[in-house]
Amino acid sequence: MTTRRSVLALGGATVAAAAAVPALGTPALARPHPFAPEPGSDGVGDPLFPTLGNGGYQVTHYDLTFDFTPVTYDFTGTVKISAKATQDLSAFNLDTDGHTIDSVTVAGRPARWELTSGQSGQELTVTPARPLRDHQAFTVEIRYRGNGKAPRLGLTGWNFGSDGGFASAAQSSRADTFLPCNDTPSDKATWTFHISAPKGFVATANGELTHRTPRADGSTVWHFALRERMATELIGIAVVKGTYLYGSSHRGLPLRHIVPQGQEDTYAPVVARTADHLAWLEAKFGRYPFSVYGLHIYDGYTDALENQTLSLFATSWFKPNAQGQPGYETTMVHELVHQWFGDSVTPHDWQQAWLNEGPAVYYAGLYGEERGWSVLADKMKATYEKLDAVRAADGPPGRPDALGGTNIYDGGALVLYALNLRIGGRAFDKVMREWVKRYKDSTYTTEAFIRHTVHVTRDMSLDGFLRDWLFGAVNPPMPGHPDWKATA
Repeated sequence: MTTRRSVLALGGATVAAAAAVPALGTPALARPHPFAPEPGSDGVGDPLFPTLGNGGYQVTHYDLTFDFTPVTYDFTGTVKISAKATQDLSAFNLDTDGHTIDSVTVAGRPARWELTSGQSGQELTVTPARPLRDHQAFTVEIRYRGNGKAPRLGLTGWNFGSDGGFASAAQSSRADTFLPCNDTPSDKATWTFHISAPKGFVATANGELTHRTPRADGSTVWHFALRERMATELIGIAVVKGTYLYGSSHRGLPLRHIVPQGQEDTYAPVVARTADHLAWLEAKFGRYPFSVYGLHIYDGYTDALENQTLSLFATSWFKPNAQGQPGYETTMVHELVHQWFGDSVTPHDWQQAWLNEGPAVYYAGLYGEERGWSVLADKMKATYEKLDAVRAADGPPGRPDALGGTNIYDGGALVLYALNLRIGGRAFDKVMREWVKRYKDSTYTTEAFIRHTVHVTRDMSLDGFLRDWLFGAVNPPMPGHPDWKATA
């Protein structure tokens, strides 16, 4: 994600999970555990968002039907969730915010439900007609409705444009303003979408557009399928007055972009740069990890965000810099890097976000340097000089107190810059390439990255080196630059 300002997240205490210790001795016969259903937890203990997500189950698939009316912003939705219990469940929670719940079923049977206030939104507690067994696959169907501009307990993911439509920007805790879900990056799932748009509007969503269904009232239902797993915070649905522009990468990957109606000529040359950006990054990381990519450019959004397979950009990003150069391409590269780092390889919790943002800042800076628009070393030196103060105020890159700060963005890039100088460019490229290959379509932790780096390089000293950079109270010396000093 690229923002013009820091966005602070509410902190909270980590929820510790108690482990049962078996009694000593060997039983004569192994016995199955007794069926003892209990409610799943109403949070997964994320260090920065302790009440996000829910325990007791894992989602395997979301099927979302979303019927939105532009200008009035009313909507109705049905979400069908396929999941698997991870314990004996008497009840379980979903994250939601600002919705009127009309009905809930579990395994096709009406379920009891309760809507209560939570710390970052609302908690929807569902009690199935019959308790669920550990490892049992089950389905949940929730019918709900609301208004995009209605008040919410937490932040909203809705962004409204001059056309009366909307685009979603759910990172990091706002997917629950569009649908009841298990809103944690650690629970990735596949998705299908069925988004309606009236005449004159188009719908967008993550993944491939599979088909469209016309309706008698002149509206159209747009159907999308995302076959690779996605975290809820990367949902990219929209209903806008836009035009689809199509193309392909140099190796044939389908590209589809959505630009404002009437501004096709303005943005066609901009989105056409995506093919070269993909080629540049695929040379570094290997093949792009999904089956489609594109940009959604919209005047209802003010920043840039890496929604999976469909990055969202403000119209205001695409202006030449003071030297007349297309410096905005570095932001395009930044969000494209995220398709590998953050979308395909996703943080297990939000305190690991430096390894989303650090690579995005680092490679965007490297791209700008190769084109003569900037000097990466100058940017890293300026970051080094101020990062000690940031560490003291906001936490070190690997243990931030909140999201959106310099510590995880430029500070995360500085960690990678230091690692490159320490081990050399060839070894560094191998570490990064093998990382996104090994953890494709899964989640990671910082500890896993440290172990991975040591394994790839066979250099045990990098364990302490990375820990000092990621968790230390002050910057370690920069390899090759003993003259770099903190200025505050």
